[in-house]
Amino acid sequence: MKMITGYLPMDQGDVLIGGQSVKTGALKKQIGYLPENNPLYLDMPVMDYLAFCAAIQGVSQSAIANRVLDMVQVCGLGAEKHKRIRELSKGYRQRVGLAQAMIHDPAVLILDEPTTGLDPNQIVEIRELIRKLGQEKTVILSTHILPEVEATCDRILIINKGKIVADGAPSTLRKQAQGRQVLQIRLEDAGVEDARQALANLPGVSAVEISNPAELRFDVQSHPEYLSNREIFELCVQRHWILAEMIPLETKLEDVFRDLTVN
Repeated sequence: MKMITGYLPMDQGDVLIGGQSVKTGALKKQIGYLPENNPLYLDMPVMDYLAFCAAIQGVSQSAIANRVLDMVQVCGLGAEKHKRIRELSKGYRQRVGLAQAMIHDPAVLILDEPTTGLDPNQIVEIRELIRKLGQEKTVILSTHILPEVEATCDRILIINKGKIVADGAPSTLRKQAQGRQVLQIRLEDAGVEDARQALANLPGVSAVEISNPAELRFDVQSHPEYLSNREIFELCVQRHWILAEMIPLETKLEDVFRDLTVN
């Protein structure tokens, strides 16, 4: 997704986005918004509702019909476009909400919990639609559902008590929070305690846990800023053990969030 550019706090309490004040009508026209509680007129047909939204957003009368048809196509509403909104499933109502947010072709879309209450299939559909929109527009997604963040966003801001406490790509935040390499390894032709002790004695290793003794699985944690892959491999060669698996474990985004927000 595109990034927000030109965000500057002003001394007068004003805020600039792309060089324009958020208080100006010109900037407000560049923002589309889908709130968590999708405010739809349930008795209106989809086409009529989108035409109404286009009119109140200032789309010229001559362009409304084409904008409505464009949004029907972009949001996948073709099969439902002549139905009343109350006849639609929750997933299609969310699509109508996205369509109304984009009807005036804004540069920025703000989506608040866009998949709340959807079933798994609908969630996948809305995620795909949001990713598609993010290729052309700046999309700001507000959510507490962290798998949603990882599935749709390329930049994450974590806010705690009104302050930004993290800002970066999902992989970057996980690496920054982790700080130490953790490897999950599986050996063959080794004794459990012998292998544990030998791994623990490696210079770069700070801790070893036996995760599954029957399968000779170990979780090996390295010292900060240290990588133990080569040492483990060389140890296995010296001891004539088979290194069947070596899998780096990443810190989960949920763990990053908790570390930054739980006091």
